[in-house]
Amino acid sequence: MFTCRLPWWRSGATCKPWQPGRFLPRVWERCQPPSGKGINTTAGQGQRVGAQEKQVLEDLEMPLARRETETLFQEQPETGNQYLEDALLRSYLKTHLPPKVLEEVNQDLERFGNRLLTKIKPLGWECELNPPVFRQYDAWGQRVDQIVTCSAWRRMKEISAEEGLIAEAYERKYSNWSRLHQAVKLYLFSSCSGGFNCPLAMTDGAAKVIESLGIPGSLKDAFDRLTTRDPKKFWTSGQWMTERRGGSDVANGTETVARKQPDGTYRLYGFKWFTSAADSDMTLTLARIADAEGHVKQGSSGLSLFFLKVRDEEGKLNNIQVQRLKDKLGTRQMATAELWLDGAKAELISAEGRGVASISNMLNITRIHNVIGAVASMRRMLSLSRDYARRRVAFGKLLKDHPLHMQTIARMEVQTRGAFLLLMEIVRLLGLAETNMASEQDQLLLRLLIPVAKLYTGKQASAVAVEAMESFGGQGYMEDTGLPVMLRDTLVLSIWEGTTNILSLDVLRSLTKSQGQAMAVFFSTVQKKLERASSTAKLEPAVKQTRDAISSLARFTQAAGSKGALTMELAARDFSYSLARIYTGALLIEHAARPDASSADISAARRWCNQELCPVATELQNSSYEAEEALMDSTLVYEGSPARGSRL
Repeated sequence: MFTCRLPWWRSGATCKPWQPGRFLPRVWERCQPPSGKGINTTAGQGQRVGAQEKQVLEDLEMPLARRETETLFQEQPETGNQYLEDALLRSYLKTHLPPKVLEEVNQDLERFGNRLLTKIKPLGWECELNPPVFRQYDAWGQRVDQIVTCSAWRRMKEISAEEGLIAEAYERKYSNWSRLHQAVKLYLFSSCSGGFNCPLAMTDGAAKVIESLGIPGSLKDAFDRLTTRDPKKFWTSGQWMTERRGGSDVANGTETVARKQPDGTYRLYGFKWFTSAADSDMTLTLARIADAEGHVKQGSSGLSLFFLKVRDEEGKLNNIQVQRLKDKLGTRQMATAELWLDGAKAELISAEGRGVASISNMLNITRIHNVIGAVASMRRMLSLSRDYARRRVAFGKLLKDHPLHMQTIARMEVQTRGAFLLLMEIVRLLGLAETNMASEQDQLLLRLLIPVAKLYTGKQASAVAVEAMESFGGQGYMEDTGLPVMLRDTLVLSIWEGTTNILSLDVLRSLTKSQGQAMAVFFSTVQKKLERASSTAKLEPAVKQTRDAISSLARFTQAAGSKGALTMELAARDFSYSLARIYTGALLIEHAARPDASSADISAARRWCNQELCPVATELQNSSYEAEEALMDSTLVYEGSPARGSRL
């Protein structure tokens, strides 16, 4: 996605002899006791920045013996209150929130930003340094299957309750804006959370499922605990769906069996191969109900949804055995385990055979959380990169004074802005739906945009993380800077909650289910957003490019409709990318058309729309979706492979 590469910046590093025995400081403030510096933005900030830059250049000119330190001579980036430093976030809230709501939310977010800076970031780094440990047996040989987490991880759970990171969405203090308020807090929290944003995603999803079921009496205590602000009562939830045959294909991959008991409860038997946040208090899971002869129904219609507590009242596991913890590339702060269910006591909470439909609400919420994590990681990496650019000197100038370097960061900024506005659009629509204020068109659009946003921002986040890491040169590759951690944790975002291809096919299903209505709403909504910019001359090129892309997309949908299912399947990814780029372009244009829009808002919209907005139309013209090309795909992949002769 980003083509500029800057390996030659690194050659300008100015280093000093390192003294044996001296400690090389960690680079990020998240690794050190935080200071109050940078918490508030003041009018004198520009003068301070200029003085710092001047000092850096003067220090470089000093004789080596006069310099104060003899470690690596590179200043660490420093970021302050994330909320106060996020101009796009603040302008979005000012534009959309009612004045009274804005006043209260603004105060809460500024306070929360200070807490993140001074208290939560250090805890997040402690979670990274102290990952969970699996203790299978005690000293006397008794099997205990204990997952030991660090004190910082447990403190994150308490903070999540105190801040109402789940409760905010369900208290509905601000009506339809409560969901957006929650999403913004999660966006600020995510990159500082030490991985705790993942169990919060599943907790939110579980609460949403229970609420959608009408909060039956047997689940009221669980719902209250999932949505409480009391740290002593707060529960987190798991989402146990992945089994040995894989994750996305739950219809064919779920082997867990549920056997009904005389008291009406069920006992679950099966192997859950990948269970994130295995230290959670409860979970929702799918299983097949066995009849009196022990037979089960296959396919998605044989799946039912169950609620179970992980431990009983005495703290013992609910007939669950922990096989092992997963050794993952990233998100190592969070315990992910393989679990045997050997008669785990559970409650059926869906209609029999309606498990997939019942858990869909959970999947929508966790996918939105995935988008939140993607946008948060992009913003965090970019904030560090831009601050480093005003501290690091190469070839006699600060990085910020090298045009090519700033162009690269600016391109990342455009991607981040687009992803942020797409996230805000989704949670705005979700807030309307949850308060019965959404029109039928709003609901169709929300159903379409959730998988589109999840798949596209996951890819964006990986691209931005890699590019931002490169902007630090060799320092970006050092573990104790914290950058590799953020990169590893970002890479999972295009995998969890559905890979890019799986979600692209889900987009097609949503269109088919709506019988074309979703696309009609998509086109009309984009056109309305573009009309708001009709009087802004500087946006005319972007508006024209987006309208041209809409026309190309409409022609594609008409042409593809006569070509059959194979064409649409082959086009699914490019089609989803086209939806994401066109809609995001419309959002950027809409934001830039505000009376108080900044020059940066206008530039971001124009730059976004300069890219190919409708790649699916181009590839259709290139005959990329023909049956012959599908056969050639296999030929390209397997040429020279032993598999070619036997499988093709």
